[in-house]
Amino acid sequence: MEALARVVWQQEADDDGPPWLYPDVLVATDSHTPMINALGVVGWGVGGLEGQAAMLGEPVTIPYPTVVGVRLTGRLRPGVGATDLALTLTERLRARGVVDAFVEFCGTGVTTLGWAERAAVANMAPEYGATCVFFPYDDETAAYLRLSGRDEAHVRLVDAYLTAQGLKRTEDRPEPRYDDVIDLDLGTVEPSMAGPNLPHQRLSLSRVPASYRTAAKATAVETAPATETGDAFGEPLPEGPVAIASITSCTNTANPALMVQAGLLAERAAEAGLTAKPWVKTSLSPGSRVVEEYLRSAGLLPALEKTGFHIVGFGCMTCIGNSGPLHPAMEHLAEQDAIEPVAVLSGNRNFAGRVNPRTPLSYLASPPLVVAYALAGSILHDFDRDPLGTTPDGRPVRLDDLWPTDEEVSARIAEHVRPELFRENAARLHHGTDAWRGVEAPGSTRFPWSPESTYVRRPPHLTGLAATAPDLITLGRAKVLLHLGDDVTTDHISPAGRIPADSAAGHWLAERRVARRDLNQYSTRRSNHEVMLRGAFTNPAVTNLLPGTRTGAGAHTYTADRTRVLPVYEAAPTYRDAGYDLVVVAGRNYGAGSSRDWAAKAQALLGVRAVVAESYERIHRSNLIGMGVLPLEFTEGDSASAHALTGEEDLSFEGLGELRVGTNRVIMHLHGGDDHHTTAELRLRIHSRQELAYLRHGGILPYVVRRSLQGP
Repeated sequence: MEALARVVWQQEADDDGPPWLYPDVLVATDSHTPMINALGVVGWGVGGLEGQAAMLGEPVTIPYPTVVGVRLTGRLRPGVGATDLALTLTERLRARGVVDAFVEFCGTGVTTLGWAERAAVANMAPEYGATCVFFPYDDETAAYLRLSGRDEAHVRLVDAYLTAQGLKRTEDRPEPRYDDVIDLDLGTVEPSMAGPNLPHQRLSLSRVPASYRTAAKATAVETAPATETGDAFGEPLPEGPVAIASITSCTNTANPALMVQAGLLAERAAEAGLTAKPWVKTSLSPGSRVVEEYLRSAGLLPALEKTGFHIVGFGCMTCIGNSGPLHPAMEHLAEQDAIEPVAVLSGNRNFAGRVNPRTPLSYLASPPLVVAYALAGSILHDFDRDPLGTTPDGRPVRLDDLWPTDEEVSARIAEHVRPELFRENAARLHHGTDAWRGVEAPGSTRFPWSPESTYVRRPPHLTGLAATAPDLITLGRAKVLLHLGDDVTTDHISPAGRIPADSAAGHWLAERRVARRDLNQYSTRRSNHEVMLRGAFTNPAVTNLLPGTRTGAGAHTYTADRTRVLPVYEAAPTYRDAGYDLVVVAGRNYGAGSSRDWAAKAQALLGVRAVVAESYERIHRSNLIGMGVLPLEFTEGDSASAHALTGEEDLSFEGLGELRVGTNRVIMHLHGGDDHHTTAELRLRIHSRQELAYLRHGGILPYVVRRSLQGP
């Protein structure tokens, strides 16, 4: 967005003809890709499996979308910012249902939103399921191109081309026709947070304490020993302690207004003698080095550091689970279930256990509110009634005393956020750091797999591959491995965050002499299937609804002979040995969240041949197909709960032999004891011939390998 987007590209034609101009388009393997839609660039995210296939010549396909218009009127009230708008729209659009849709903003209210507000809204697209969240090019986009250091001649070319094509948004142009329209008065948006475990759980600030109390299992003041709180921290630990307060993720750190607002709040807090509570782990990890430069120029970095917010790096950190351990006393109390600690972060995902295994409850907030909760130390703090602390002379300090005005924020931005900062950063992008330039790698056309490596291991699904694919897609005698509920995210399926020493993955690494301090994160070891499979479905929030399987944190299930209940990784092979295929059954929004390939890879490598759910998130559905797993759906009005699954049923499927592009009818037969037999009508949506081929070959990469063996 800062450096690579052109909005319009120019390419010289052959034979000395005139240059070709065409609109910028982006397809990328990151869930934050839709942020680019804020600049009038059509872009969407795909799974890494699709990305790998594209590198090998496969097309990236997408069905012709439904386009939903969001008509904005009015303007945001003073003190209401981009985070509040993004969370409000996340709540509204998730409730409306826009999975697979393109969302486009229209109405007079669009003009009142700056590029940063638009970017925060567009970046939340995966949290409400939309493919794109498009803000048409207009004068505000042109202003951003200038601010971020684009050449003036290019900005004029962009404007002229899009005006000529009728693609520039102006107030006098008629509103486009949409398949559906949602209205939002910006004046109704209020200061908001989201939690305690889903980004569309929007809350006004006054409702946050009640949401915590409803979700929490324990309270610190009633159960935590005083010696372990007062002695460890210098003051008693409150109920609902904030264990992590992190300004992180590109969602909000790309927004100068929010970052300067946080810096000004920290500046006033430091002047009043306030700092983060000792039990709060604080951090600042912007998405761009430009943020550090303008905060330094504005004199706000020292204040942020005094209140606890030191820059720890750039990019995805706490938002993806790289927070590191909590305060040692906090770790101990959480491990003993004596407290229910909370994370507050400025990211866009707060799924249970994602931020840290010890903080199953997390809240999304704007950067200034993250600072405020670090000062308060408790998620239950009443900002309207209770002071955050007192000055050295005993004067109470309230949040209203610290909160900067919009005019103060705008003045700092105008003075310190300058085009040369963006130009200098862009110039460094291709140069890299000293560490990057010092990396050594062998030059060869084939990767030298090392059986001793604990980071990169040869993937098992491409070894022993038959030269030809089966003629028909078949699903044999099957059993239900897991019965899951609604809103199961990729974070529930694929492991995220640090690798616990006492986990199956931790034990595997320890057996290979990896020191406890070097276990690292699951995300850094995602090229090691031994680690990732051992971490699949181990999120403490995963619950198997099959009777008798709730034995501990993470999903457990029966072995094939029904004699034991084991973690999924240990139980799944018993079905393969007994000759069964496996099926996962789930509710609505299966696979929401990040486009994590391992959410699909783990299921396929565990032996799952099909998932039967009420609905899917777009990228996870594609990733399942990319691994050869059938994404079957219950028809309207039907669900797994209607069939009283026990795990003992034998499943069989009718209708897989004649699949075609479009919606296919599949019948699932459930054979229970005493000759009990029921059926469920399912559908299998196949969007393209490529998807059909991937399913027949058992995934994208087997298809590409076989195609390459056949030659041109």
